Amino acid sequence: MFDLITSKDSNVKNDVLSGITVALALVPEAVAFAFVAGVEPMIGLYAAFMMGLITSAIGGRPGMISGATGAMAVVMVALVAQHGVQYLFAAVILAGLLQIMCGIFKLGKFIRLVPYPVMLGFVNGLAIVIFLAQLGQFKVTNAAGELQWMEGTLLYWMLGLVALTMAIIYLLPKLTKAVPASLVAIITVTLLVHGLDLEARTVIDFVRDLLPADQRDSATLAGELPSFAIPMVPFTWETFMIILPTSVILCLVGLIESLLTLSLIDEMTDTRGRGNKECVGQGVANTVNGFFGGMGGCAMIGQSMININSGGRGRLSGITAAVVLLGFILFAAPLIEMIPLAALVGVMFVVVIATFEWASFRIIRGVNKEDAFVLFLVTGVTVIADLAIAVVVGVIVSALVFAWKHARHIEAKSHVDNDGWKVYELDGPLFFGSVSHFKDLFDIANDPQDVVIDFKESRIWDSSGIDALDTLADKYEEQGKKLHIRHISDECRSLLRKADKFVEINVVEDPRYRVATDKLA
Repeated sequence: MFDLITSKDSNVKNDVLSGITVALALVPEAVAFAFVAGVEPMIGLYAAFMMGLITSAIGGRPGMISGATGAMAVVMVALVAQHGVQYLFAAVILAGLLQIMCGIFKLGKFIRLVPYPVMLGFVNGLAIVIFLAQLGQFKVTNAAGELQWMEGTLLYWMLGLVALTMAIIYLLPKLTKAVPASLVAIITVTLLVHGLDLEARTVIDFVRDLLPADQRDSATLAGELPSFAIPMVPFTWETFMIILPTSVILCLVGLIESLLTLSLIDEMTDTRGRGNKECVGQGVANTVNGFFGGMGGCAMIGQSMININSGGRGRLSGITAAVVLLGFILFAAPLIEMIPLAALVGVMFVVVIATFEWASFRIIRGVNKEDAFVLFLVTGVTVIADLAIAVVVGVIVSALVFAWKHARHIEAKSHVDNDGWKVYELDGPLFFGSVSHFKDLFDIANDPQDVVIDFKESRIWDSSGIDALDTLADKYEEQGKKLHIRHISDECRSLLRKADKFVEINVVEDPRYRVATDKLA
């Protein structure tokens, strides 16, 4: 990753200035995702304010920014279209409560089990998604009301201003790191556009393009404080069953994206966030959203990268971003409406370059083919489908790869002892993946009358291993040979149906471990 981080430590000045920068970048994202979900722009802006404020105050990862996100918005579309926005608020409340339960039961720790290739795929996939999302800013509405690509002078100015924004962000830190380069770039490009009256689209132009034709002239980002209201839905079992599927998916998508972003920031800042606390923070924030007219959300990797790269490290950075965003909504909407889209696109392009794990190209040449496959798979599924699906697919494939790799890790050294008994000394795990290879280790037909199977350096992991040992005992018994099984645990012995009579007990040397099986669950 490009090292754009200005500081490893938190301080008030950096947190405040980076928070202001993030607030400016939050607006078009929140508005766009509100339209994706099929709700009014203000509902997305309220979500960005409440999610950012609450998760920054009580969440488990200082410096991480939360708000309305595309991953959550696409889940909401069907519910809003079929039942209306009030059902969405109820679903967000339930999703928040489920997230709080995940935190209370300490499920956040399992994010640490996500394999490294899956993390790389997640990071690269989200970088590509952020990049593709910015391309929509290069489209304008034509006379027929349809979106088309920019042309002519408008396109040239857009490209030039994006390049200028990126140049300021890269070059300014070489001169001074007193202020975030992204904030300076946004202010400079805004002053340049309006001072020279350049032909450039602004934030309010973007909002107008998303509205119906009869509402465009009155478009504004000005609003009021969000107010408390209980969702206007029937409090019945039928309502619960309507919102439950959406709530569960919102809960899972929100936690997966938030906890993976937490892990990414941990890596970038050499610190460690608290996953379970973040689950509770996300849950409280979504629950409050539902009662105050917000669409809910989760961690935003793009805005989090802006914050980290601008020097934001403490909780104050996220709180500042949320409060400044609310200030714009209440008192200074015209100021944020006049920001050129090119400045925000330039900032996000820098985020894309900084987020993408360019070192993965070198890693691919050095790692095994299986890890490279998982990396590309997760990246592709993230871009094509959905982050949560991508991570689940990546973890499952990684688990299967792990099982396949370890399937041949069980080996046996054999020798004949002084009594003429053949001894098989096993080494490696016996489980569903290694059962087939386990059976090939023995020469039943040619073995002597007495055979020893020694598990001193091996373990039986699951019921498949137990069944394999039972089957092997059957085969030796059919040949009229006596089997001696040594160094297995009491639990293994209790699960054996046929081979248990061949087990030789050694109270001192026999190991103690458990077997994954439903019989003892």
